[in-house]
Formats: sequence, structure tokens, C-alpha cells
Amino acid sequence: MRHVRATVMALLTAAAVAGCTTPTGSTQSAPGSPVAVAPTTGATSPGAGAPTSVLGVACAPRATSPSGMPVIGLTHLPSQAVSTLRLIARHGPFPFHEDDTIFDNYQKLLPIEPYGYYHEFTVVTPGAGNRGTRRIVAGSDGEDYYTADHYTSFEWISCGG
Repeated sequence: MRHVRATVMALLTAAAVAGCTTPTGSTQSAPGSPVAVAPTTGATSPGAGAPTSVLGVACAPRATSPSGMPVIGLTHLPSQAVSTLRLIARHGPFPFHEDDTIFDNYQKLLPIEPYGYYHEFTVVTPGAGNRGTRRIVAGSDGEDYYTADHYTSFEWISCGG
């Protein structure tokens, strides 16, 4: 175990030196590519009522997506989305002043909740001259949703894969 921890720390140090922004838990993939996710150890299982943590990402206790909602696993998110989830878990600092603002759910594509329940966060898009179209919308109960098309569609983020 000590050898594995030393190897992970060496990889994180190398990633930090290379300019990656992964504060906890994984090596960075090429921009926009999916990330590799290690198995969760010592965490509460989803659905048990307490959030789990995978690679520094807080996962909602809910084990299944809202009815009819497409699901995307951490391993299929762009690496920048995982970095955004880590910032959310650490409560920032966020790269844009619009981050952590209330998301109103005007489109009614997410489960209906009271005003202020959802907050939005930018997922950095390499090469974009602005915030781009990718966002994470986080619910007050710890659930997270990903949109690659600026709120036209959403996927519920599962820490299970």
C-alpha cells in the first residue's frame, strides 16, 4: 500500500509540474479525453445515505438517476469536468465569477426543486475564447448533472463508472 501511495504521489507531482490542476487523486488525461477512475476504498456505498468520494469528487448518496435521465459515469466525463467536480467538492476557488451561481432550471429538464437548489459551474473548454457550453449543475443534496450543450440536455453523473 505504501508503494502504491508513493507512486500516486509521484504521478500527482508530475502532473502538477506539467501544469495540470488535479489537486487530489488522479493523473490528468489529454484535454477533453475521459479520465481513468480508481475504485473507491473505505467510502460509504451509494444509496446508503451518505456521500461517497471517488478521486476527490463527492458523490451523491442516490444510487440511481432520476427517472428517464441519461447517466454518464466519471470514466466517461472529460477530464476538465472531473476537475470542476473536485473544485465543487473543495468549494473553490472557481475560475469564473459566474461559477457557483443559482441555476434556475427554466428548461425543467432536471427534477423540479425550490429556487436556489441548483448551482452551475463552468467546465473549461480548451481552445474556447469564452466559458464555452459545458457545465456541471450541482444539486443541494449532492447530485451532479453534466451538460455539454449549454443546458439543452443533461446527464446525471454516476460515480459508479
